[in-house]
Amino acid sequence: ASSGIGAATATLFAQLGARLALTGRNEVNLKKVGEKCEKASGTKPLLLVGDLTVDADTKRIFQGAVDGYQGQLDILINNAGIIALGGIQKATLEQYDKIMNTNVRTMFHMTQLAVPYLIKTRGNVVNVSSINGLRAFAGVLTYSLSKHAIDAFTQCVALDLADKKVRVNCVNPGVTHTELHKRAGLNEKEYEAYLKRARFTHALGRYAEPEEVADCIAFLASDQASFITGASIPVDGGRHALCPSSLSREEGGVSAMAQNTD
Repeated sequence: ASSGIGAATATLFAQLGARLALTGRNEVNLKKVGEKCEKASGTKPLLLVGDLTVDADTKRIFQGAVDGYQGQLDILINNAGIIALGGIQKATLEQYDKIMNTNVRTMFHMTQLAVPYLIKTRGNVVNVSSINGLRAFAGVLTYSLSKHAIDAFTQCVALDLADKKVRVNCVNPGVTHTELHKRAGLNEKEYEAYLKRARFTHALGRYAEPEEVADCIAFLASDQASFITGASIPVDGGRHALCPSSLSREEGGVSAMAQNTD
């Protein structure tokens, strides 16, 4: 929750009156998000710094969250994620392990810990996936594999927990204005060009802001979505509905779709 979609979601939930337990690896950024949430709600959130790829940290973070709220857990937002560039000829097993451990294994572990508490409250889970979980893209193999896994995980766990009245859904953002791609190695100029191409690769002609994804997460977590489970909701400006032929009228449209992901 220390940046990007996670930070925007934390802030929105604070505005809606939620009692929050937030985690992230960057303590400085997490404290900034915590201060923003406290200002929005008047209530100080629990801040639990750690690395979810470390099992001991995950257990400590989760236990700290439930202990901080007397064992009550209503909503779990799984948002930890990284991206790495490279197709089958460039991706390595080390990259594969790092991506899958961060994007999928952490989600599996945290959800498994949360399930007994969510059953008690008939709570719900919202996972953050990507348009890469719904469509294939060249050049980001391990990332796309992880997002397809998240979508499958969402559906399977939704069925596992349906008889317990615990809902499980995910959001699938398109290009979103965060630091994710720069952390993966894009420089400022490359990232600006990537954002500019979003007007060709998204039907609505632009990229998303993190707050727009947070709005969908809040909806899925709310009682307004009481009959929705096992769903993957695109928050992608219509990108999932496009195909190469519909992009070819714009110079560079097809190559942008093939070489750049969200």
